[in-house]
Amino acid sequence: MKNGKRPTRNQKLAIQSAGWNPNNWLVVKNLPGELHLIHRQTGTKKVISA
Repeated sequence: MKNGKRPTRNQKLAIQSAGWNPNNWLVVKNLPGELHLIHRQTGTKKVISA
């Protein structure tokens, strides 16, 4: 499993608009139209579609 990276400002806004706290999520993949996230503590994976 790759290590997640801290989200950028625009990514934080996308995470926040999805209703999640951006401080709890790391970015695993940044694809065009999709943002793959992993939770810092639980390891839960989520995908945000743009």
